[in-house]
Amino acid sequence: MNPLEEPNRSNRNIDPCVVVIFGATGDLTGRKLSPALYNLGKEGMLPANFAAIGFARREKTHEQFRQEIKEDVNAFSRTKPIDETFWKTFQEKLFYHQSEFDNDEGYKKLDAFLKELDSRLATRGNRVFYLSVQPKYFPIIIQKLKQNGLLYDHKETNHWSRVIIEKPFGRDASSAEALQKEIALYLDESQTYRIDHYLGKETVQNILVFRFANSIFESLWNYKHIDHVQITVAEDIGIGTRGHFFEEEGLLRDIVQNHMMQLLSLMAMEPPVSLSASAIRDEKVKVLQSIRPFTLSDFEQGVIRGQYGTGFINGKEVLSYRQEKDVSPHSKIETYVAMRLFIDNWRWAGVPFYLRGGKRLPKRGTEIAIFFKDAPGVLFQQGNQKNDPNVLAIRIQPDEGISLKINCKVPGPSSPIQPVKMDFRYGSYFGKSPPEAYERLIWDCIQGDSTLFARADEVEQSWKIFTPLLQFWENSTPQNFPNYKAGSWGPIEADAMMESDHRSWRML
Repeated sequence: MNPLEEPNRSNRNIDPCVVVIFGATGDLTGRKLSPALYNLGKEGMLPANFAAIGFARREKTHEQFRQEIKEDVNAFSRTKPIDETFWKTFQEKLFYHQSEFDNDEGYKKLDAFLKELDSRLATRGNRVFYLSVQPKYFPIIIQKLKQNGLLYDHKETNHWSRVIIEKPFGRDASSAEALQKEIALYLDESQTYRIDHYLGKETVQNILVFRFANSIFESLWNYKHIDHVQITVAEDIGIGTRGHFFEEEGLLRDIVQNHMMQLLSLMAMEPPVSLSASAIRDEKVKVLQSIRPFTLSDFEQGVIRGQYGTGFINGKEVLSYRQEKDVSPHSKIETYVAMRLFIDNWRWAGVPFYLRGGKRLPKRGTEIAIFFKDAPGVLFQQGNQKNDPNVLAIRIQPDEGISLKINCKVPGPSSPIQPVKMDFRYGSYFGKSPPEAYERLIWDCIQGDSTLFARADEVEQSWKIFTPLLQFWENSTPQNFPNYKAGSWGPIEADAMMESDHRSWRML
């Protein structure tokens, strides 16, 4: 059942079920969830006895909902064009249910409809409830599901119910803890699947295989051989229509606290005792617990925040953040963060981890770059000119793959040394693009495998790291926003931070 243990996936052993998507008329459903369900079905990954119900507040018929999903699949699916023969069968398993999120009568009608589908499609009462809604609705939906008999006791053996919760899970340590206490009144941890779509990406899952199935790298994976690590999440897009959301969240909450900390914990964790979900998540939590707390000096020098101004992306002029729709003209929300972290344990003692993420950077890319220590300079070094360091880069997106930069002799009598790159790409080697992250995560939830989902203590520990920084920012207004041009690599202060450590950011 674990994706790392079970390479040959099949729908023959998957329990029949119904997936209910709350917020089914939203952007996430259209861009990600609908195409994910379509591709899972097309590739035979869904159970034969399956149905999906969209739950939202707008009036809509089953046929209208199906047509909208078809349009979304045509627009956003990784496999195009749509397979009309398959679609005719697949659409018959798609339904729509209209209700307010706090209306008991709507949940009672949903319960009756689900039982009707159980009888008609033999789905056996198994449920996945996907909460693709604003976080303020999480507690009320879970409460109503439980009170109306749609969430079962987690010890139930005849059928099961699971809830997928989208990020953000809280806004700081106290709100995350309060939210967890609230949903725990109705939902057991074993039924709770906190989703971070980065964990569904093939290259992220491959980090553990790469590390622990290849002794050549794992033996070097420590402070003795690694100089530093850089984790970058760069986006060339702005905030689009998410002005209200981003004014509340900012980049630290939206990207760093979840996505980047997931990458960090997988990259830095110790070998788990097994490939079970609990063993892997135990080791991830230990990494987060070992991160050195921020000091006042860190707030002022080791963490850089930025906000983009006007500039050019792909040759086109773009607005500054403060000119975007639904954004305050005096906003102090960050669209860029760079920081230096240390993990105070035996493996990583003294090794700096540099994190940077931002909007309106020159290109889109997510990668983990491991910089190895320099070889002794007694050979192949002329004066103060050093050879390039060996760098292992794990590309999460786009062009998923792994590259290793090494130094080689250029042919000829003068024997100059030049860095070369050994490159592996998933798409070209395996002949197909990896599945979308949401496909893997929905499939795992149906399987009952929580390996790639965040546990409560993991989320709370991550918030504990960043809550003091968020509080510091709340009480200190940046004087220089906007402080980087759209289309640049961020504020000059981020470069200065690296230069003070005698290092530089890797170019994507």
